[in-house]
Amino acid sequence: MAITTAEPLVMSETQRAELARMATSTMLPHRQVVQARALLWAGDGVANEEIARRVGVDSDAVRRWRRRFAWKGTSGVGVIAKGRGRQSSLPPGTVEEVLRLTHKELPPDGSTHWSTRSMAARVGIGKDAEGNNLYIGVSDL
Repeated sequence: MAITTAEPLVMSETQRAELARMATSTMLPHRQVVQARALLWAGDGVANEEIARRVGVDSDAVRRWRRRFAWKGTSGVGVIAKGRGRQSSLPPGTVEEVLRLTHKELPPDGSTHWSTRSMAARVGIGKDAEGNNLYIGVSDL
């Protein structure tokens, strides 16, 4: 099966070198590595559909990556567009309040730390709110 070609994505040697560094990174987010690899193939003239097949995405995603690269260069690689992804169902300020309580106050029942249920009751949300994502990052602070 012949690989179809497309108009190569225009990039400078500096941009190509930066994309190559990103594409082989073991430290960058997976999304950024995949997009960098895809953009290198686009620079070689590989068709969007073939790139999409290789990386396991829709060809429209490859078109969006190409447009973003043409507009922002390497700084746009791996960036999630504003408004994409799951929107929080929590009231504004809830996460900040959970963090403040975790670090500054003890539960009123005399416990040494907040449980999922005691924190949820205190801030007025369900114990399973956001899949307990409230506690992600608390230990990282």
